Amino acid sequence: MDKTVRLTAAQAMTRWLSVQMTEENTRFIDGVWAIFGHGNVAGLGEALQGMGDALPTWRGQNEQTMAHAAIAFAKGHARRRAQAVTTSIGPGATNVVTAAALAHVNRLPLLIIAGDVFANRRPDPVLQQIEDFDDGTVSANDCFRPVSRYFDRITRPEHLLSALPRAMRVMTDPANCGPVTLAFCQDVQAEAFDWPESFFAPRVWRIRRPEPDAQELDEVAELIRAAKAPVIIAGGGVIHSGAEQALADFATCHNIPVIETQAGKSALAQAHPMNFGAAGVDGSAAANAAAEAADLVIAVGTRLQDFTTGSRTLFGDARIVAINVQAYDAAKHGATSLVADARVALERLTGLLDGYRAMSADAEARAAWLRAVDAHCAAPGAGNDLPTDAQVIGAVQRATGQDAIAMCAAGTMPGALKLLWQPSQGGYHMEYGFSCMGYEIAGAMGLKLARPDREVICFVGDGSYMMANSELATAVMRRVPFTVVLTDNRGYGCINRLQQGCGGEEFNNLYKDCNVEAQPQIDYVAHAGSMGAHAVKAASIADLEAQIAAARGRDIPTVIVIDTTPVPGPGFGDAGHWWDVAVPAVGRSDKLQQAHAAYLSNLAHQRLVN
Repeated sequence: MDKTVRLTAAQAMTRWLSVQMTEENTRFIDGVWAIFGHGNVAGLGEALQGMGDALPTWRGQNEQTMAHAAIAFAKGHARRRAQAVTTSIGPGATNVVTAAALAHVNRLPLLIIAGDVFANRRPDPVLQQIEDFDDGTVSANDCFRPVSRYFDRITRPEHLLSALPRAMRVMTDPANCGPVTLAFCQDVQAEAFDWPESFFAPRVWRIRRPEPDAQELDEVAELIRAAKAPVIIAGGGVIHSGAEQALADFATCHNIPVIETQAGKSALAQAHPMNFGAAGVDGSAAANAAAEAADLVIAVGTRLQDFTTGSRTLFGDARIVAINVQAYDAAKHGATSLVADARVALERLTGLLDGYRAMSADAEARAAWLRAVDAHCAAPGAGNDLPTDAQVIGAVQRATGQDAIAMCAAGTMPGALKLLWQPSQGGYHMEYGFSCMGYEIAGAMGLKLARPDREVICFVGDGSYMMANSELATAVMRRVPFTVVLTDNRGYGCINRLQQGCGGEEFNNLYKDCNVEAQPQIDYVAHAGSMGAHAVKAASIADLEAQIAAARGRDIPTVIVIDTTPVPGPGFGDAGHWWDVAVPAVGRSDKLQQAHAAYLSNLAHQRLVN
């Protein structure tokens, strides 16, 4: 009979997590972000304190941003490692719901250990308890159900014997990877149980590489052989699979241009001759021209979101092949599915293509796009005009080396960076599945923890910065250095432009158009400095370049604030593609009526096959 050890449920959980290993012999759960309150301080708090460095605990400033840091860490490790977040019950738990949705959309592992009400119900209603008048089993943590890949409520200690392995299975499953929520009743955390010692034996979790079905593989190979002008869409699944070299080899061998999603950008270095740049709404002229001319679209590791497909207007009548480890994604848009690991699928396809090469890619279109990028990112001449976002990106690009990673999440910069940033392999980190304002600062910290060997540049607008910035203080305390480029356009410039593009008037986005008694005078330098960051105001594009270089020697975050114009968008010339944002059918202005007429015209070009 197996020997047992008597531990509380919380002690058993933390001990078990500390011995779940990767193939590289590191902990899969790197550590636990924690803000303690009633619901986790007595049980989990005591257990984590006892673990010490075997499962380290870090204190953050906000539950949502702690989870953002954990998500960025997992993304920085291409899903091969993760972190956990523990919260109290009530608002501490529900603060993490947004982050759980972010991890769910982006298919990233995150372990959420949320304190819950008493399983024994003796003190009901306990402080912060949600009461459903018709359902005695409901708690605030039920909010996590639609945004978790696996949800469990631990109401007895022995539930952990099955719940914990199930949680790890989900987080290490390439097809079903996502956030796991374990709602841990606070009285159960403190209850003792005699655990089998074998439960705590170290275990290695291997991330499988599913092989393609032979019939699907033959069908896709036949479609590629018959295509004259195919194009590849590289999605985040390429990076999760570690298929970067396989993609480069496949594109080169078969002469197929590659266009990128936000998650897939930097899978192929920008300097690679088959990289035609960003696809779709925020895409390059070269990429979108290749997509429009394609007779076959080979989507690799992408969920084909509307920004990638131009809201289903970009690919015309081209056939779509979807290579994806998740069958749900591989079947979208009426695609011919190849359900498999991206790296394996590309390698197997090359073996069946018998020297196939597509017609010559339009190298001049690619060169023209890169010349346009250089022109728009060039330093401004003499004058008093505020710099554009493109000029800010150009300055950062010139001031950094090949090891730099540009990261962002929401607002103007995601589209501008996707179009203009020219990364080396792995030099781009964008959260655009959920496009969550407030991810940036915490995400930069999590990314730097994952990639201490790379220079991390966090682009954030003043709007996103105001939503969530407090993990700057955490990064200072933990001595995690990264550089924040804070572009101040005095409001929500991106949505202000969208508002006007949809026929509306400027309203409630830029501070100048808001219902306020006085215009704000926010000193971002003083604010960031008050949390211990090194903070400066860049007087010009040239000064921004100098401040980027100066930040490299510091062991704390650097925040560089620069005023920018809110007027121009990131696109230029014939770059970009239509995005379906519904325009009111009835309105007062001629501008709105014209916008609605244009909207109806574009709707007529949408593919309707699902």
